[in-house]
Amino acid sequence: MAIIKDIKAIGLEHDLGETHAYGMARGLTSVRDATIILLETDSGITGLGEAWGPCTMVAAALEILKPYFVGRELTQHALVPPYFYAQRYHLGVQNTFTSCLGGIDIAAHDAIGKQNDVAVYQLLGGLYQDRVPAYASDGYFAVHPKNQLRDQLLSFRDQGFRGVKIKIGRGPDDDEKRVALAREALGPEIFLMVDANGNYTSDIARKSIRQLEGYNIHFYEEPLPPTDFDGYARLRPASHLPLATGEALYSAHDFKRLSDASGADFWQPDLTLCGGLTVGNEISTLARVSHVRVSPHVWGGAIGLAAALHFSAAQVPWPHTDNIPEPALLEYDQGDNALRDEILKTPISCIDGYLIVPSGPGLGIELDWDIVNKYRVV
Repeated sequence: MAIIKDIKAIGLEHDLGETHAYGMARGLTSVRDATIILLETDSGITGLGEAWGPCTMVAAALEILKPYFVGRELTQHALVPPYFYAQRYHLGVQNTFTSCLGGIDIAAHDAIGKQNDVAVYQLLGGLYQDRVPAYASDGYFAVHPKNQLRDQLLSFRDQGFRGVKIKIGRGPDDDEKRVALAREALGPEIFLMVDANGNYTSDIARKSIRQLEGYNIHFYEEPLPPTDFDGYARLRPASHLPLATGEALYSAHDFKRLSDASGADFWQPDLTLCGGLTVGNEISTLARVSHVRVSPHVWGGAIGLAAALHFSAAQVPWPHTDNIPEPALLEYDQGDNALRDEILKTPISCIDGYLIVPSGPGLGIELDWDIVNKYRVV
């Protein structure tokens, strides 16, 4: 059996320039970043993972976590996180240690798949679908005129996307203005999602929801800060729009609290933040027994997207069997991001609004090291 020999972090940044900054209600960003995790085994196999968060913080967390993994059998990687959390309980879980553990977990799955010549989706239960319906995540607030809302949305229908998500959160009146524009541009058939990025208090969120009730919103994402479980428990019964949250929840324990609160209709775990594919499967099981849909959040680099694709490919729709009223959609960020589009030798394909699941061993992807080194900062 393969032994974990070393784990390394490679920090990447794509500087967009201040005039091309874009983002959400809480603020814009001019830099996209991602941290690649390389897990090396004594058999010569290297697994690829990705961790959420500032590159220097992930690299620092890895130096503390690495001794827990090195020398351990590859298939025993999932034993480390609960041991680490129990031993270092005073550190909590809402931090970069958890995202780094997620990157290691993804890399371990990739390595195990390569070691056994099977795809990661086989390790997660099997292939349910070899192409995953995606929604275009765009509609950002932006500095550059060419990135304004109408121009961002016009091509998505022609590309075959079933759904589109736009940013809101700068006030209920502005929310309605942006949603009305988006609905006009997209037409009545495409699912329209909105995302306030937790920028509202409960009273403002209720007002925003009321003003958007007439626009056939598929879900309203993060009307409240992510850990305001009591707020979600009060807001959901009062909302005529389905609520979504979870991208900033760091563990299955947080999703258990969300479930206990009956706080959302859609759960959105981010595998690069919440603990990787192992924790993703725990959250998926909890969602199924809670009768809640899972729509993973993806807003990083190509490795995180590949991991989310394998995860989604192995999810059986519950409880629909063969009669699925509405597909569970995977987020496909459309903002400028070379770390998603350029670092793989063969980029992930999107055809007619469906992301094609890589079929090779492990995650089925290979890095283009010339491009990786171009954007490397750590």
